[in-house]
Amino acid sequence: QVQLVESGGGLVQAGGSLRLSCAASGRTFSNYAMGWFRQGPGKEREFVAAISWSGGTTYYAGSVKGRFTISRDNAKNTVYLQMNSLKPEDTAVYYCAAKWGGNSYYTHEYNYWGQGTQVTVSS
Repeated sequence: QVQLVESGGGLVQAGGSLRLSCAASGRTFSNYAMGWFRQGPGKEREFVAAISWSGGTTYYAGSVKGRFTISRDNAKNTVYLQMNSLKPEDTAVYYCAAKWGGNSYYTHEYNYWGQGTQVTVSS
């Protein structure tokens, strides 16, 4: 089992920045690829970003590429999502997730999920 706890969400004005953190415990963190997903009001959960176990490979959704950066610190068992130039459409609950093996865009391939952290971007 892997337990994931997100933090760092909040209310920010458009154009602002937030950094989300996801602390992992349980099994060996460095064995898992990590992803960030989000679910806006009335929307399906969608992929945001993913990072390989080593941190050497990253994927981004087109809507956040160039604005968001995913990173990880395996010594601290933590994955981060730096979000810059935030837009009102980024408003959502953000979830981190872990999967054994390589990166993936697909929600169903992730084995473990956090409880989510709310990000609200005002216009």
